[in-house]
Amino acid sequence: MIQRFIELGEGYSDIYELVELARTNSHRIHRLLLLHTTKNELPVVSPVVVLKTAGEGNLQPLYVCREGIPDKEPSVKRLQLFEKVSEELSLPIIPLEVKPSSDFNEVELYYNHIIGILRLNHLIPPMQ
Repeated sequence: MIQRFIELGEGYSDIYELVELARTNSHRIHRLLLLHTTKNELPVVSPVVVLKTAGEGNLQPLYVCREGIPDKEPSVKRLQLFEKVSEELSLPIIPLEVKPSSDFNEVELYYNHIIGILRLNHLIPPMQ
């Protein structure tokens, strides 16, 4: 199975797209994650929607808004959107503390690191 992060962006409208992806694909959701980190000395979060593979496909997509939401005011509304979809779908949000992507030379290395953490914690299936 191939697990791949699909980055939607960091803007305010991107969280709306992520929430809509979760709602329209509610039958495919595997997990909802909230990655906490500190970027440029500010606490930020990255909401993640992990979907199951589509049919006989071999790709498990992880949709993310990377480090674009401050963990404090005034972003409370954006976090509330993610929490609301969690309640609507009766799925808990799993929080994880991770390194910031700026600690890695490439974003792809950062995502590989996060995938490794998720596999080790049995939050996504192991490599096959």
